[in-house]
Parts: sequence; C-alpha cells; structure tokens
Amino acid sequence: MSTEEHDMADRRGYERSRLILDVHFDGSALTGVANTRDMSLGGVYMNTRASLPEGAILQLRIPFGSDSEAFVKAQVMYNNPGVGVGLRFLELNEQARTVLERELARA
Repeated sequence: MSTEEHDMADRRGYERSRLILDVHFDGSALTGVANTRDMSLGGVYMNTRASLPEGAILQLRIPFGSDSEAFVKAQVMYNNPGVGVGLRFLELNEQARTVLERELARA
C-alpha cells in the first residue's frame, strides 16, 4: 500500500467491502459506466479511464442485481489518471442507505 493509499485508509470513517459491480455515473461533463473495486457507506472506488477531476460532483446509479438499486450524489476525492477515482458519498437518502447497508452486509 502506498503512503497516499495508507493516508486515505486512515481518514475513512467506514470499513470498505470488496464489492465489484457496474456503476453508472453522470456529471462533470462526462457520462459513463465504471466498475467498483470496493465500497462502504461513505464512498466507493471506481475503476475508470475517464478523466474525472478532483472535486467534481457526480450522480451515481448503483444497480444491485435486477431488484435493487441506489441513487447517490458523490464527490471525486482523488483521481488516479487512467486507473480510477475515489468518491465520497455526499447525500444518502433513507432508501439509498437502506439498500447500501443491505448489499454491503451481503458482500
């Protein structure tokens, strides 16, 4: 783990779960689909080659199979160009929190 990754891990308020699925994102003049690497109630790391600048606000649609999905607003906290981005969830409504809690418990 690099020093930067270790520092980010120390600042996290939630334990991350390895959860790999597609996430649809919209914002910062870009729309696309990325894969998650890990996720928590506080945020998600997405594998993407898209150039998403730090501070950008994104709307996420996170489908969990055919029967459940969460809609979340998130901010790009750090960018690994050509690799992925770390996002912090900004607004988790009750429905999104319930879905995330249930799906993270399954992971």
